[in-house]
Amino acid sequence: MSEILHIVCPHCSSVNRIPQSRLSDQPKCGKCHNPLFLGHPLELTSNNFLTHLNRNDIPLLVDFWAPWCGPCKMMAPAYEQAAAKLEPSVRVAKLNTENEQSIGARFGIRSIPTLALFRGGKELARQAGAMGSADIVRWVQARL
Repeated sequence: MSEILHIVCPHCSSVNRIPQSRLSDQPKCGKCHNPLFLGHPLELTSNNFLTHLNRNDIPLLVDFWAPWCGPCKMMAPAYEQAAAKLEPSVRVAKLNTENEQSIGARFGIRSIPTLALFRGGKELARQAGAMGSADIVRWVQARL
């Protein structure tokens, strides 16, 4: 029997119960019927950040970035590619620190881009600086 995981919908933020063995079967949200995995980073805001941080049973990878940051813009395509490789075993997300300054401050984000890996609401690892897609995937997998 497969373990049941709680997965937060990227569209409506409802918490879904999905058997772990079915994660790669392109599950849909029971409430809004949209796909639970996007294949690209989810945009986090103050409205959905805590739900994704605390209610997902899979790890959450967050790219803390800002629109004026050159290295952030350079890393964006690589992060998009990494998301396609890491999902559905990891929820991949971005948080604009310009729009969500209180969240950036709460986690002590001092330089961007910064990747932070969370599980069960707790930070597992952090890496500052732009990285390529393969490096992002390797970095995440080495910490899980």
